[in-house]
Formats: sequence, C-alpha cells, structure tokens
Amino acid sequence: MLRWLIGGGREPQGLAEKSPLQTIGEEQTQNPYTELLVLKAHHDIVRFLVRLDDCRFASAGDDGLVVIWNAQTGEKLLELNGHTQKITAITTIPSLEACEEKNQLILTASADRTLWNCDSGRQVQKISCFQSTVKCLTVLQRLDVWLSGGNDLCVWNRKLDLLCKTSHLSDTGISALIEIPKNCVVAAVGKELIIFRLVAPTEGSLEWDILEVKRLLDHQDNILSLANVNDLNFVTGSHVGELIIWNILDWTVQACERNFWDPSPQLDTQQEIKLCQKPNDISIHHFTWDEENVFAAVGRGLYVYNLQMKRVTACQKTAHDSVVLHVARLPDRQLISCSEDGSVRIWELREKPQLAAEPVPTGFFNMWGFGRVNKQASQPVKKQQENATSCLLELVGDLIGHSSSVEMFLYFEDHGLVTCSADHLIILWKNGERESGLRSLKLFQKLEENGDLHLAV
Repeated sequence: MLRWLIGGGREPQGLAEKSPLQTIGEEQTQNPYTELLVLKAHHDIVRFLVRLDDCRFASAGDDGLVVIWNAQTGEKLLELNGHTQKITAITTIPSLEACEEKNQLILTASADRTLWNCDSGRQVQKISCFQSTVKCLTVLQRLDVWLSGGNDLCVWNRKLDLLCKTSHLSDTGISALIEIPKNCVVAAVGKELIIFRLVAPTEGSLEWDILEVKRLLDHQDNILSLANVNDLNFVTGSHVGELIIWNILDWTVQACERNFWDPSPQLDTQQEIKLCQKPNDISIHHFTWDEENVFAAVGRGLYVYNLQMKRVTACQKTAHDSVVLHVARLPDRQLISCSEDGSVRIWELREKPQLAAEPVPTGFFNMWGFGRVNKQASQPVKKQQENATSCLLELVGDLIGHSSSVEMFLYFEDHGLVTCSADHLIILWKNGERESGLRSLKLFQKLEENGDLHLAV
C-alpha cells in the first residue's frame, strides 16, 4: 500500500503480493510422525536441545535448567540446577576418563556470566571470571581445547583452565564460532568475520596464544549464521539476506547470493525493494547442507542453493507464517523446518517436471515469416529459464502441537523427532507405524513368556 501511494500504479507481481502458504490435509499419508509425547520440566522458554548419544538428549533454556531425557520413552533422567539466569549456549565434550567416554560432559554458559559442566547430575566445576555474556561454545577435539565467545574469545583446556584470550573485540560480541584448518577458527562479530589462529605450546614457548590473522568485510549487515559445509567451504548468512560461500583454506569468496527477496528480480530500483521488503523477510537464521546443496532458512521461506551451479535451484518463499528459526535434513531428500509461528513442517525435495518444447510453426504463415520467433524477444525468456528453479519443495507433513515459537529440534533415526518451544514444552514426535509394531512385538513376547501364546493358538 505504501508503494501505491508514493509511486502510483499497480505494484509489481512477485514482490508486493504475498506468496500463498502451502497447506496439507488431515490425511498426511507421507508424514510418519502420528504419535507424540509431551515432556514437561521447564518453566520458561526452552531454546536448546543437544544430543548426548543415540538415546539421550539434553534441553536448556531461559529458566537456567538443564534436563536430560530418554529419547525413546520420554522419561526425565536428570535435572541439573546451577544457573541463576537464562542459558545462552550449550555443548558437549567427552569426559577425561576413557572408560567414561560414553558419558558426555555437558558444558553450559549463562547470562549470569558463569559457566560450568556437569556429569551424572553433579556440578564438576564452575567458572565466574567472564566479563561478558557467553554467546557461543565450540569444542576443538583435535587440539583438546574448547572456546567461549562473548565480547572476547577465550581458550580453555578440558580441566576448565583459561589458557589464553583475546582483547575486547566488540560490544555486540561473538555470535558464532566454527573450526577451520591450520589451527584456525572463524568468529562472526557483527558484520565482520575474524580469522584467529591458535598457537599451541612448543619448546620455545610453554604458553598458548591466539592471534588475529585476517578480517573479512564482505557482508553489509550483521552475520546471523555461520557453518562448515564440507572440507572445502564454509557458509555465512546475514540479516539482509546475503549468503556467501567461502574457501575454507584461503578464506576467499567462492560464491555470493543476494537475491533471496525475489529469485527472478524484475525491479530496477533499490528504493522499491526497501519499501516492500521487511528485513526479517530475508534474514538468514540457519543452515543445513548435504554434498550438493546448502539449505537456508531465509525469512519465512526455505531456499536450496546448489554449490556446483552456484544458484538457487528450489525455494518455498512462504514456508511458514513467520520467521523460520531452524532447518535440518531428514532421510530420503526430506527437510524439516520450524518457525516463530509455532509450526513444524516436513518438506520433500523433488525434481520439477520438464516443460515440453515449443512446437515449430508450419504452414502458410510460417512461409512468409509470420510464425518465426523474434530472436531478440526470446533472449529474456531464455535467461529467465536459465535462472528458474529446477526443483521444488513439496509439503508432506505438518506437525501441530506447540502453541508458541518452536526454537529448534533434533532427529533420532530410531526414536523420532524432538522439538522445543517458547511454550515451555518439549514434544517427542514418534513414527506411529513403528511404535505400533513395537507394541505388538512386546505383547507377543510377553504372551510367549507367560505361555499364553500357545494357549491362544
């Protein structure tokens, strides 16, 4: 409406018009998650889920609690109390004892500027020397250290001794950290990427050190997401919809995509874009990937970016009614996404059917040239076909259970999906057919043990 008053005339199609939200009927034949368990333990927003092993996970959130659950039964195994304010980061590291390697240690950071790890419900150690809120934690198993990112970057050993730290980097702090080769890490600080190199102790120097190597300034706005894609690349996404693929060895830009607001741009002026497009509609909040593609949560939509072709090959502009917060791959070319609107949706990546070739005109009019295609006029059409998406994301499942923003999820191959939400709940979504088979098997085993099976036969 704003563009109509300022510029007059009809708004261009594809920008002002809202893309319709895909819906699916009650009979979701391709959605296996037909049973659910509601898990209650938290008293505030549940923001984090972390996998401990094949059958356990931990949850954490704004109430300062860490709860450990059984992914198969939904049983609450442990409740860890130690933080006085909301938890801002969580990760796991192997314990020191080889015999206890299966028992992961949980490392948590909180807005109360303390950090502790716990094993079997016991607080092992607590750190209170932070000058700012810790926003991210990263474990470097090869170097046997872990890093915490806030207004500075700190390096710790497994005994929670501070080895070294940087000077104050920014008031906004480090929002994300990843490990890259050559003993380096990448830190997202505002709109900058900072490459740091860790220097391990040597015969000449017995102390650890961390050195700033380079700053990458290619983003125009704050970086919201950062992830390793493969052995060759890492990827970043910003608040204004910039996706950049980086070389992991020399840190150069390999590809850049800034057209998420419209895969087939038709407008010429930047002013029209700003008037019609809200920043949240193109913010890149999360990534997942496979060997061929990067799957990006962009505003309310999902986009598939092919690494080899260096372009978007599939998109769902309006995958949810609100911002997509988390996306992950499932088996069989499926994706799962969750949003601030409280929905969890399952998508399948399919090849688009190829359009039939245009028939060559024949007959009287073609003899005199009336049926020939104008070469100049066909150029934009050809270019549009080259830029068009070659795949589509088809909605195959809609999981309705949460009443508020769904923050993230975990996938267990044998036990289903786990989602956490601002409604204080965790939901364990189960494969109904599988669970029914397990119940039947359990019943037959019980009958056989009691000798009732032979009587029934």
